[in-house]
Amino acid sequence: MSVLTRVSAPPATHALAGVVAALLSNPERAAPRNLPVPVGDQPPEDGNQRIASVAGRLVTGPTGLGTSAARIPSWSTAAGETITPAGRGVGPRMPDGPTGLGTSAVRIPVARSASADDGGSGLELYCPPAVRDDVALGEEVNDQLVTWAEQVGIYPGQLDRVRAANFGRLMMLTHPATDDPDRLLAASKCVLAEWATDDHFLDEESLGADAQLIGSRLGISFAAVDPVDLPVSYAPQLDQALSEEPVAVAYRSAFECLAHYASPTQVARLRHELAVMFMAYNHEANWRATGRTPPVWEYLTHRHENSFLPPMVLVDPIAGYELPSFEFADRRVRRVFCLAGSASVILNDLYSMAKESDTDFDLPKVIAAEEKCTPQEAIERSVQIHNELMHTFVAEATVLSHLGSVALRRFLADIWAWLGGNREWHSTTKRYHGNS
Repeated sequence: MSVLTRVSAPPATHALAGVVAALLSNPERAAPRNLPVPVGDQPPEDGNQRIASVAGRLVTGPTGLGTSAARIPSWSTAAGETITPAGRGVGPRMPDGPTGLGTSAVRIPVARSASADDGGSGLELYCPPAVRDDVALGEEVNDQLVTWAEQVGIYPGQLDRVRAANFGRLMMLTHPATDDPDRLLAASKCVLAEWATDDHFLDEESLGADAQLIGSRLGISFAAVDPVDLPVSYAPQLDQALSEEPVAVAYRSAFECLAHYASPTQVARLRHELAVMFMAYNHEANWRATGRTPPVWEYLTHRHENSFLPPMVLVDPIAGYELPSFEFADRRVRRVFCLAGSASVILNDLYSMAKESDTDFDLPKVIAAEEKCTPQEAIERSVQIHNELMHTFVAEATVLSHLGSVALRRFLADIWAWLGGNREWHSTTKRYHGNS
């Protein structure tokens, strides 16, 4: 289920909806506003960053005679260049045990008493707060986005849903490095085209969704994302097919707009993430067609592929810089980028529990089905998985910030800010919490 479909669903009335809403709106933020990163060439000053510095030397590959070719070269930072994220930085907390995926069970739990803030559950999401909240800027972008949606033909007769979802506010919150409404609108167009794909092809029968046709429709529409050059006699037929598909029209328009701010390399990165997302839509369509509930490992694999990486990959072009290709493609950078994407979409899964839906797949539901546990226990386990991903992101991103270029530091800080803005949007949009 797409983000727009989820936010448009009626609020749930079961008791867990209150737990999730409280979890989302808890004003206490477990994570710092700014990702802990070193400044310039100064050595790390606190204990955690000294540990990260040592870890950075360990993860580059084998050592010893004859191993230099197998090591990944460390990245140098240009002298005098600094990245200082907006706001006051907060140092990382001392770890309570080993970090990394799969180690949550052996970490010492941090005691926290249940309170009214989280509905008495004792749950706490590890996620930063938003860097900025410029309501007027968000409204400006949202107004222009609704106008664009009408022009390209997505969500016909449902533009009130698009306006109420307030995706302009989402982009304002998740891209605090720019206050240019045109740049934010470029990101908004891409995001809305992505979520329209889900709704028009998979979720919303009123928009023409048909599980039997999703494969062919995705294949044809991707020709708008990655233009296809057919022999001259066949090209008009493809052009007609694309012009008759609102989602394809939206992608063409969105990519034309993005090209004003993104380099060809950055556009290609978005194409890659969309190709993976299209594959994941077919994956989910199989579950629906067969009525099969996937095991947790398969669902998490799917969420790695169907996550918020397409919106997140735009943080550098929207902010006006470019992460060098050798850093973006490095396996360590890719790993932390994907950890952030998975964590952000699990957060969306959690918040969907506050909406009524009998057909949607989300992490708490598949955990409950596999482990035969209560919905409350499934939510708690989902929060643990989210937090494990986020703690691992912080630990490894801090190391990479020390090893990498100024652009990489900025990229990782912008991803962290994106995560905070995403949570803030979910916690404040009335489409998740009713009109109150």
